[in-house]
Amino acid sequence: MPSNVADAVERARSAMAALRSLGEQVADEWQYVSDLEAGWGERLASVAAARGGEVLTPAAAAAIERAAAETALIADPHRAIDWLSTFPQVVLFALDEPG
Repeated sequence: MPSNVADAVERARSAMAALRSLGEQVADEWQYVSDLEAGWGERLASVAAARGGEVLTPAAAAAIERAAAETALIADPHRAIDWLSTFPQVVLFALDEPG
């Protein structure tokens, strides 16, 4: 379970990479999938740069871990794309950051 903001962002970006890999199977959506991961990845990286050492509350850590675990259950490439567009917002919400 992530203990600070930097760990949470690392966990989220790992989950996003797995979603991207699955979503890239939809050939017509390859660019969109890449753009989603890049854009949200940059946003999360900026949060980690600003607040990386901040300790997470147990509730925030659990929420991020649970959401990341859910991404591992996704097997459909189209659903992976949907999650890639919303999962980072869940992480930002748990970190009390604006989307």
